[in-house]
Amino acid sequence: MRAFNIICLCSLLIAISCTSKQKENKEVVAEKIATSNATLPFKYWVWITAEPSKTDLMYIDEFKKYKNNGIDAVLINTEANAKILEKIAPLAVREGLEVHAWMFTMNRPNDPIALKHPEWYMVSRSGKSCFDNRPYVDYYQWLSPSHPQARQRIWDLVESLAKVKDVASVHLDYIRYPDIYLPIGLLPKYKLIQNEELPDFDFDYSQVAVDKFEQQYGKDIRQAEVPAIDIEWKQFRLNEIKSVVDGAYDIAHKHGKQLTAAVFPYPEMADHMVRQRWDKWNVDEVLPMIYYNFYNETVDWVGFATRQGVEDLKGKNTKLHTGIYLPPMSAKDVSIAIELAKNNGASGISFFDGNAITEEQFEVIKNSKK
Repeated sequence: MRAFNIICLCSLLIAISCTSKQKENKEVVAEKIATSNATLPFKYWVWITAEPSKTDLMYIDEFKKYKNNGIDAVLINTEANAKILEKIAPLAVREGLEVHAWMFTMNRPNDPIALKHPEWYMVSRSGKSCFDNRPYVDYYQWLSPSHPQARQRIWDLVESLAKVKDVASVHLDYIRYPDIYLPIGLLPKYKLIQNEELPDFDFDYSQVAVDKFEQQYGKDIRQAEVPAIDIEWKQFRLNEIKSVVDGAYDIAHKHGKQLTAAVFPYPEMADHMVRQRWDKWNVDEVLPMIYYNFYNETVDWVGFATRQGVEDLKGKNTKLHTGIYLPPMSAKDVSIAIELAKNNGASGISFFDGNAITEEQFEVIKNSKK
């Protein structure tokens, strides 16, 4: 009995020691991350779209302009075409810019492969498929994250971009469901009132999604009187997007690249508006689109939304870079937004988009780095 007690005591001491070491290791890692983040320079990004009419010289001039005005990284949309990216990326890298492969993810307008498979697309609660009946705008053609082949199509695109030599990350945009609620500032444009989840904008009721949910939770969501209050249905959709992201993360890292994503302003808001809970994802960096002008807010909202996202990411290795929408902003407001992002914990700031930056705004960006 004494021998048994001694063994139990030893086991207990070992367990306590291991737990203590694990805690110590976590604290050391957390301290290293915090120290690393504190010493990293504040990064400046721009989103840009490749244009077939541009020559190499035109791109070189554009990239030189960005670099000379304080920009560190370019997110390039080539419509997920790796061959185009292979030609453009080296030009940016030679000018000292970091390159990120920006792709449309769940929203795949005019995808030549997906269009051959109507069953891959999301369906609204009112029974309309994004394949041929698109919500809000004509380029909203959303694939269902619940369809295995649609999901694989996305992962194949991620892999093709991750293989491009000069790419630092694959950047996921539209990694969500269609807007169940539009930003309040955009509602008048569409002549809509959205005080509840409207059937035409509530997704995804495709057969594959409905069946998958029923297998997991034992109920047909189409029979629910008010699907909006079914918390399991909401969580199911959050999980479906997360699984696409987590798969993309593994693919990007397999090829030595990071995964970044453009997301809605902060997690609780993203959850409510587009079924996107990005603080739960495996992702290296997020660029929340804090487009305050879309929400009838003022520039000070950049600080609030940045801080909210930073707080929600505490304890994770994910860095946050504030995204702002330039066209309606004065140079003074750009200066304020940069300071608000810095002061509220962001690791950088991204501007949409590169072509919209005025000379006055460039001057502010450049001077803010001094």
